[in-house]
Amino acid sequence: MNTQQKSLDTRIARILTNTSCRDFLLVDAKDADMAFGLAAPGVLSNHVAEDNLFRTMEFYREQICGIVADGHIDVMLMSANTNAQLTIDKQLFETSSVTPAVRMNDTTDIWLSAGTGSYSTQPALPFSTCTIKEAQYGWNPLKTKTDTPSSDTVPGANLGLFSLTLNDQASVDQPILNAYKNFRLDAEQNNFKHFLEIFYPNCLERRRQIPDLDRFIADQAVRCLAGIPRKNRPLFLKIPYLRPAVMEQLAAYDKNIIIGILGGSSGTTCDAFTLAANAKKYGARAAIFGRKINSAEDQRSFVKFLRAVIDDELSPEEAVRGYHAVLKEKSLRPKRELRDDLVQTSNDEPTRT
Repeated sequence: MNTQQKSLDTRIARILTNTSCRDFLLVDAKDADMAFGLAAPGVLSNHVAEDNLFRTMEFYREQICGIVADGHIDVMLMSANTNAQLTIDKQLFETSSVTPAVRMNDTTDIWLSAGTGSYSTQPALPFSTCTIKEAQYGWNPLKTKTDTPSSDTVPGANLGLFSLTLNDQASVDQPILNAYKNFRLDAEQNNFKHFLEIFYPNCLERRRQIPDLDRFIADQAVRCLAGIPRKNRPLFLKIPYLRPAVMEQLAAYDKNIIIGILGGSSGTTCDAFTLAANAKKYGARAAIFGRKINSAEDQRSFVKFLRAVIDDELSPEEAVRGYHAVLKEKSLRPKRELRDDLVQTSNDEPTRT
């Protein structure tokens, strides 16, 4: 049984009781194997994706272990398989302040196998490979609610991510929202906590017909949460970084809603650090980064400097310079020269992790 105090719990408690506090949650999204297949662990150094030379899941999980050991993040998001191996078998989180979490659904828009290309463009449909019991125990040992032990005896993850991709089309959005409702009811019966992702419409045709995508996401978030009693609400949201005015409105709307932003594509190191700083500036209280961490030359050092930016210890530019200094000390070749890595770029096409 894990008795270690989790930073997630203490930070959320402070955020909800003191709106002026500077606490900020950091989540590493290492659940890419639920989406990308062989490419999930990332491209080998000195290669490009077209070479089809990818890292292994062994390397991927080694990075998870190192990042958890450092303790700069609050939540490690994984697939059910990785969770079973690291949380249950290896007991990685037993003496860690980091909380393990599992992606609880894999809607059709993240079926991103090479050679298909069509799943991601069709309006998302609901699907969940993993069950709550599998996240908690690594399999389904219990059949009834009365057999379910208290949450503090769960050997696996007791926190999950549930994702909604809404396309402003009732025939496909209603089943996804129904799946979320059923998940919440199951989670309540199993003392299982969750955080909620609401993503841009994945169908480009539908997306282009929405005049204000940022308002669409913000309005869908508060509309959805309005029907959920406080006890069963998600701990925090995972949404795209919206324009500042909408972020500020969403943050002010209800102080009990903790807003988290997703990272999107990898970009430059300055992109990642600046995104986190701007998100905090305009009201977000969490960042859930996947590719931005996984594509770093030294993931553990990257996360360390990302935390320093989030905690107001360094500016994004100072953190980029510090990160490059560490790469030089470790004789690691950076993907970009410092001057190029200090540049902010833009990416018009939103990506989930």
